[in-house]
Amino acid sequence: MSDSEVYKRLMSFVLPYWRMFIISAIGFAIYAATEPAVVMIIQRIIDSFGSQDRTGIQYLPMLFIGLFLIRGVGAFLGNYYLARISGNVIHKLRCAIFNHYTRLSVQYFDSHNSGYMISRITNNIGEVTRATSDSIRAFVREGFTALGLLWYLGYTNWQLSLVFLGIAPIVVLMVKYVGKRLKRLSRNMQDTVGDLTHITSEMVSGNRIVKSFGGEAFERQRFKECSLENRRQYRKLIMTVSLNNPLMQLLISFALAGMMYLALIIMKTSSAGEFVGFFTAAFLLPKPIRQLSDANAEILRGIAAAESLFEVLDEPLETDQGDYEIARCEGRIEFKNLSFSYEGSETPALQDINLTIEPGQTVALVGASGGGKSTMINLLPRFYDYEQGEILIDGVELKRYRLNALRQQIALVTQNVTLFNTTVANNIAYGALEGANQEQITQAAKDAYAMDFIAKMPRGLETEIGENGVKLSGGQRQRLALARALLKDAPILILDEATSALDTESERYIQAALNRVMQGRTTLVVAHRLSTIEGADVILVMDKGRIVEQGSHQELLGRDGAYAKLHKLQFQDNAAGHGQPAASEA
Repeated sequence: MSDSEVYKRLMSFVLPYWRMFIISAIGFAIYAATEPAVVMIIQRIIDSFGSQDRTGIQYLPMLFIGLFLIRGVGAFLGNYYLARISGNVIHKLRCAIFNHYTRLSVQYFDSHNSGYMISRITNNIGEVTRATSDSIRAFVREGFTALGLLWYLGYTNWQLSLVFLGIAPIVVLMVKYVGKRLKRLSRNMQDTVGDLTHITSEMVSGNRIVKSFGGEAFERQRFKECSLENRRQYRKLIMTVSLNNPLMQLLISFALAGMMYLALIIMKTSSAGEFVGFFTAAFLLPKPIRQLSDANAEILRGIAAAESLFEVLDEPLETDQGDYEIARCEGRIEFKNLSFSYEGSETPALQDINLTIEPGQTVALVGASGGGKSTMINLLPRFYDYEQGEILIDGVELKRYRLNALRQQIALVTQNVTLFNTTVANNIAYGALEGANQEQITQAAKDAYAMDFIAKMPRGLETEIGENGVKLSGGQRQRLALARALLKDAPILILDEATSALDTESERYIQAALNRVMQGRTTLVVAHRLSTIEGADVILVMDKGRIVEQGSHQELLGRDGAYAKLHKLQFQDNAAGHGQPAASEA
């Protein structure tokens, strides 16, 4: 989009507040009208000294006070209502961006830097504030002021006022060049701020790894280099702004000098008051012109920020064209000739998968890392969209389901548990589960063997657990995630390394709970430790995106194939490592 199209779109956020904008514009018009009025009073005072008629001259000081009172009222109306508009626009934009983030696909988050995404809502929104408040204030207030002064100059001596029109093309060219450069530099600065946010976010979230591997110096250097680049871009931007104002002033000084020279020739018959009033207005004019130039620069910086925001808002939403809804499915899952490749990858993640899982069955997926296990379970809730083949639940193709209806049928527990900086109860009854009562939450926690440590917390279920459950152990966090899945009571349960963070005793309790919960549910388990899935109805051995073996634990051991080798290797390594998992991931 062109700059004008971006700004027009940005102004569409202002349009709902047009009444406040009119009040603000009236306020600034009142403010601007006082400028030539002051000049006219000065002219009247000077002329009165050369005149015998001084009628009413004693009231002019009171008129000054009245003018500045009116000026103050106008400034208040203009600034207050424009600030309200700006606050509303920023709120709407911020919410629009965040809401759009919640509707974007997983692929978008995989392919975009989290620092830039955060920076758009924090830094870029702040840049847009300038384009919707500070710059508009300058354009309206200084624009009215410049028009008022130009009107006075034209009214007093229109021939001399034409001098300013002579420099207008040069001013426009200068403003255009500076604006383009500022826009480019602003975008560069926004990118570096995104880098700074990303590096900080990585350091904060990974502080334990940073400390344990001695990465403090590396992180400090990485942040320093990024900050230096931000400083370089800022210096260029300040240099451009700082040079723009003196050059603009110099250009206007030529116009004023020319006007002064011509005035000495043309205004021979004018009164002293007219002469002084004319040049007072002329010398007041550079300030609003300079501020209009600065406002244009601020708008272009805001446009650069707005472009990045509109890029997000123009991102296509997660595909949801289905119309099929069901309260609770039976849980029959079919994969038919399914193949899938990640965007930009030449190697298929899944190849020709054919599988039928009956309602209530437990199916375990094992195999080397990169075999396609996680991809397979991520396709089921449609975190990614496949193009080749079909996935059906209860005989209905996955893409026919509405996304919300589909995901209501699935409870997911992953190895990397996500918890929120709120209470234990709110973490269990999260999102669509927030309507659950205390008894249901407590029962889910008991079934996940989480109540033993929750009861010891200062406020029990109402205890705040910190960002991502930082105050909890790995096993405790995992059990809260299991409690959340149990509370959802979905007919399909996906466990992606769900017991990997548990100690042996906790795992035994959880395994007993899971065995009970799995009854009547279709369960897919991605397992690292083969001992945890020996009771599965079907075990799938995956390698390079294909199912190379499937059957029960005993059947697969009897075949002495890939599964038997994995089992033997893990058994030997566990024995040698006193229960530690094998180096080759199963």
